[in-house]
Amino acid sequence: MSPFIAAVLLIAQLSAERFNEATALLNQFVADRKIAGAVAAVSRRGNVAYMQAAGVQDLDTGAPMTDRSLFRIYSMTKPVTAVAAMILHEEGKFELTDAVSKHLPEFKEVMVLQPDGTRRHPLTTMTVRDLFLHTSGLSHRTSELYRTAGVRSRAIELPQFIKNITAAPLMEDPGAAFRYSEATTVLGRLIEIWSGKPFDVFLNERVFQPLGMVDTAFWVDPEKRSRLATVYGPVQGGGLRVVEVETVPFTERPALIEGAVGLVSTAPDFLRFCQMLLNKGELNGVRILSAGNVEMMTTNGLSPDVRAARGGSMGWGLANVNVAPSGEYGWDGTAGTIFWINPNTQTITILMTQSSPANPDSLRQRFKRLIDAAIAQVDRRFDRPFYRR
Repeated sequence: MSPFIAAVLLIAQLSAERFNEATALLNQFVADRKIAGAVAAVSRRGNVAYMQAAGVQDLDTGAPMTDRSLFRIYSMTKPVTAVAAMILHEEGKFELTDAVSKHLPEFKEVMVLQPDGTRRHPLTTMTVRDLFLHTSGLSHRTSELYRTAGVRSRAIELPQFIKNITAAPLMEDPGAAFRYSEATTVLGRLIEIWSGKPFDVFLNERVFQPLGMVDTAFWVDPEKRSRLATVYGPVQGGGLRVVEVETVPFTERPALIEGAVGLVSTAPDFLRFCQMLLNKGELNGVRILSAGNVEMMTTNGLSPDVRAARGGSMGWGLANVNVAPSGEYGWDGTAGTIFWINPNTQTITILMTQSSPANPDSLRQRFKRLIDAAIAQVDRRFDRPFYRR
């Protein structure tokens, strides 16, 4: 056996040991009834290095988790929406510096809420870039302001949502601060205007079908419902209970097709989406975006002042992802899904559960540390010239 082949086998064994530790962690969380189940995936340099299911989709039926299990990915919908919007940017349908009101006239009348409860006209113009970067002044769907005003409901359609959100005031002037918000759902409506197609139709034609994301949609068709994992939360004293997150179930088409939340997907499907980003806009010969635009979208787009006020060193990219100083980027969902993309190590890590709260007992950090350790172990042991392209 050649020294090179022996080294490859040794590294495979070492990384397998680390991956086994990651699997053991997932199984332990299942055994301790902290989660019902999970599916995790890791890709390295374009190859799937790890795909593991643990536990069950539903505690009552006992249906096991598999790589075909469907998950409500909530805010991991946002990067998909951002990619769809940038497809239309490349086609010249808008500029990032455009006023939102140029495309949605309802925004001409939007006001800013002041500390004393009165309203005033904004001092700055809300741009499309502000929607991508969450510097628009809009608020989150769970905010007291929006809940009181009835801004968002899955039972209304996008045009009504725009009327509702523009009737409510902004929390601050556009560009003044980062505020995680419903801005991406506004982008979804803009995609309809720019493309002339319903938002979900555009996503299917220009993102899901080209990337082979066969199980990603805004609702689960009847023939797939047996694969939809149930969301669970903790019971006082131990154990799990079913958590009803939305009044409109994910097993039927909602009236509101949202750019901010709402997609259902699988680990393999989302791995394909992430690989497209890591490949700078291309997957298996199909180009979704230009390399330059993907690079721009996955680097920090916040100004130094806004980034500092947000707290910490994390930036935010146009792709609707957190961007670390190391260059790693990713985002998560409120029901327990998360992804990380590391351009330096050419690694994608995905962890999908259906849990509320989303990160019981710091499962995400503990799982990611084991995966990072496996990758670091490979990089320390492998003679880099052998595998550099």
